[in-house]
Amino acid sequence: MADVSAKLVKELRDKTGAGMMDCKKALGETGGDSDKAIEWLRQKGIASAEKKSGRVAAEGAVGSYIHTGSRVGVLLELNCETDFVARGDLFQGLLRDVAMQVAACPNVEYVSTDQVPQEVVEKETAIEMGRDDLSGKPDQIKTKIVEGRIGKRLKELALMEQPFIKDGNLTVGELVKQVAGQIGENVQVRRFTRYTLGEGIDVEKADFATEVASMSSN
Repeated sequence: MADVSAKLVKELRDKTGAGMMDCKKALGETGGDSDKAIEWLRQKGIASAEKKSGRVAAEGAVGSYIHTGSRVGVLLELNCETDFVARGDLFQGLLRDVAMQVAACPNVEYVSTDQVPQEVVEKETAIEMGRDDLSGKPDQIKTKIVEGRIGKRLKELALMEQPFIKDGNLTVGELVKQVAGQIGENVQVRRFTRYTLGEGIDVEKADFATEVASMSSN
């Protein structure tokens, strides 16, 4: 993937309305050619999806996914603008795919990095600042390293940042934008809950050897 300048990224964003990271990826994939990058964004449905992202998405559906063996289950709310679209195959397919993604990502806790609470960010920052490998480094360098690590950590917690399980070249966020572009409506993942069988239950583990010894002494 070619390196692209911030100026080129900004110019493409101004032309298409697509996000900065999407513009950077489009230019990288097309060798920095602006016209080809616009085509790339349109083919992916990203440019049109960005233009619709500010519209109210109050319809949609709640979908579920139960993994084989019934030990992991997911409930997920996916929103769109109309009930008609919510009943369509494209929307329902996206709903299933994203719910399956949540089931496959036990460390994911939030839809996007924007939803990560400030107290979580502060806690992670404090942990990273205290790492032994940063001891003795100048504060400016230490801060920069920690910022990079925190950015990576927040992405690990966010569903939209995960590589799509069916196509590792796409993030879940890019997948949602693509489908939104195909559908022609604003589509948003609102919330999800992941259930793991037995999670949170304290199970007393019997010491079999001690139990046998106790029984034999009676």
